[in-house]
Amino acid sequence: MSADRGRQETHEERADRQWAELLQELRVAQTGVQLLFGFLLAVVFQERFTELVDVDRAIYVVTVMLGAATAASLIGPVACHRLLTGRRMKAETVVWASRLTVLGLVLLFCTMCSTLLLIMRVALHNSLALWLVGGMALWFVLCWFVFPVWALARDRRLPTEDKDEDERA
Repeated sequence: MSADRGRQETHEERADRQWAELLQELRVAQTGVQLLFGFLLAVVFQERFTELVDVDRAIYVVTVMLGAATAASLIGPVACHRLLTGRRMKAETVVWASRLTVLGLVLLFCTMCSTLLLIMRVALHNSLALWLVGGMALWFVLCWFVFPVWALARDRRLPTEDKDEDERA
């Protein structure tokens, strides 16, 4: 291990640390997704749902499907861990769980935008809804993807081979 890395940990210790960090991230995301998905499921039972035009009903169906896919992706790492525990596959589990989490974030982005579109269309009944959702979508992309990628691009502290190893998790 390189002395300039900042951590002196074995491969297994790194996998344990990365798994613990991933679980903390998932706890935040899962809670929000479960609340949003519960809200979406309840909408269809509201009186005003029958007043929605066909376009809004279609947006609703797409939004519910996106919410379900998001929940599956963000809960998937728990299933991976449970099924692979004790098989000495922690590092691989971290890699796959991390990939599912990133997919879940992309799906969450789509779910949030779709939810906002439905709500803004019902609330405003005009094209301002698209502009507001577009602006919020841009903000999500900046906060969730652009800023982290920008930070990675600017990071010069780790040698390339160490970055590659950390990026797999």
